[in-house]
Amino acid sequence: MTPGAAYRGGVYENARYLAAGARVGIRHFTLDDGPEFTARARESKSLHQPWLFPPTTPAAYAAYAGRLVEDPTKAGFLVCEREGGGIAGFININNIVGGGFACGALGYGAFAHAAGRGLMREGLGLVVEYAFGVLGLHRLEINVQPGNAASVALARRCGFRLEGFSPDFLFIDGAWRDHERWALTTEMRRRGRPGR
Repeated sequence: MTPGAAYRGGVYENARYLAAGARVGIRHFTLDDGPEFTARARESKSLHQPWLFPPTTPAAYAAYAGRLVEDPTKAGFLVCEREGGGIAGFININNIVGGGFACGALGYGAFAHAAGRGLMREGLGLVVEYAFGVLGLHRLEINVQPGNAASVALARRCGFRLEGFSPDFLFIDGAWRDHERWALTTEMRRRGRPGR
């Protein structure tokens, strides 16, 4: 059963979601999501840049979603509003490694119409539960440019702890960018430890 699903008329109301909360559900990317996703990405350009560059064209989206669907070291999730089903944002787990490491790296972005409404916090909580449960991961990391206050705040609100600073960590927008390293483990989640 999907968390938060209600049984009505012989089916679970939220069966289209991998997990659902009070206001959002998460589901995997599909190629059919391209028109809505790219339109939302174009509308959100001023919110995302210079931090994030999601695909804004059909070809770029097809390549992006294809990697998330086909690559076993990635898992992509759309955060959708339960009221109407529109896409509020996206959360990806990249560089998934199993075995003794059991870790993945999170990346995320809200779309402008959903920013500041707490939808991504709820969505990230659902993805974390899915990652620690269904995917069997032990640790999740978020690497954030220090100036990206909204992304840092989301990591902190979801219980991630600041673990370090990585100079010249990722090549974004034509330059190597410094990043803060935030992390959450299954043990921290069980203890309800807040981020610092």
